[in-house]
Amino acid sequence: MRAKRVIGLAVGIAMAASVGQAWAQARKAPYFASIGAGEARMRTGPGRNYPVDWLYVRSGLPVRVVETYPHWRKIEDPDGTIGWMQANLLSDTRTAMVRGGEIRTLVEEPRRGARVLWRVEPKVIGRISDCEDGWCRFDVRGRAGYIEVAHLWGVEAGEVVE
Repeated sequence: MRAKRVIGLAVGIAMAASVGQAWAQARKAPYFASIGAGEARMRTGPGRNYPVDWLYVRSGLPVRVVETYPHWRKIEDPDGTIGWMQANLLSDTRTAMVRGGEIRTLVEEPRRGARVLWRVEPKVIGRISDCEDGWCRFDVRGRAGYIEVAHLWGVEAGEVVE
């Protein structure tokens, strides 16, 4: 009886993994993701035989996936650079980068005039959640508050992120 349970568990895990892979491959571009590896190479084409254009060493950097190919994603980084990256180097964790040349504020509530909690410099990366009505909750290593979507790269205006 124990052997049947172990085999059943293994089959269930394998089925869940292939369903997850099928979902990831079926996801329609464009969408936002983030770099999930400490080092990630951007290549000129969808394969290891293509030259490396960039080496990213900033885990969590938000990217826009603009095209999908089996095991590869064509991405755009916050500076507008476009190239190919292996899909397993990307994460579904939603992050964003503060854009512009000014220091921005993180506020207590998603509205103008709310109490200021933190200040963030341009190019700071944080996790986003609760995006709605032009605001996102932005968390930088446990220091969180709301910021206007217009000040972020990694989320579209009008997009709802839970």
